[in-house]
Amino acid sequence: MHKEIHRWWSPNLNKDMEVAVYGHYGFALLMFPTAAADFLEYERFQLIEAISGAINSGKCKVFSINSINSESWLNDHMHPYDKAVRHQQYNQYVIEEVVPFIHTHCRGLVPIVTTGASLGALHAANSFFRRPDIFRGTIAMSGIYDLKYYSKGYYDDNCYFNSPTDYLPNINDEQQLEQMRHNKRILIAAGQGSYENPDASRYFSGILHDKSIPHELDLWGHDMTHDWPTWRSMLPHFLETRF
Repeated sequence: MHKEIHRWWSPNLNKDMEVAVYGHYGFALLMFPTAAADFLEYERFQLIEAISGAINSGKCKVFSINSINSESWLNDHMHPYDKAVRHQQYNQYVIEEVVPFIHTHCRGLVPIVTTGASLGALHAANSFFRRPDIFRGTIAMSGIYDLKYYSKGYYDDNCYFNSPTDYLPNINDEQQLEQMRHNKRILIAAGQGSYENPDASRYFSGILHDKSIPHELDLWGHDMTHDWPTWRSMLPHFLETRF
């Protein structure tokens, strides 16, 4: 499998940020790490290997980026206001730096689908629903889509606009909603085993249903826990059967 690692100084985050690229061709699959992990996490836990068939066949080209969760919601030493600001800076990094890098690397405006597990699922879904004009879809696995779960009671505008369960019900702009509905692939998946929260996916699915946003809610069995074997089963299955 072809692999590259790229690194640049991010003006939005004021630090070096790395991106791992896997493959040559296909739509771009933008991967957000879980928790406080880094851009190589999905490789270390064999998820890249699990989807190697889709990569090697040219179905998709993977871009795995770093997280800054340890500098935001997972940092107990930061003031919540600063955590929310850092989250917003990360959004700007994705849109203003990562997306242009993907288009340049792919030599054109390829479709970009976001994905991630756990906290990465929140980032993946949030990125898509904030900017459906840029992203073609999302594969969100084992996520909680209410940012208040991570902000621990703190709430401001930056929290609101990064909490899909909060801002989506209030979107009434039909043009924006149509961007979410037209030619998009939205998958909300969760297991029902230990440490999973399928109710969070059900609740989020209900919001999408109320907004007439086509999507698929896929709840796996009670043997599917909040862990890597679940995601190594989910993601290759979705890439094979839905794309």
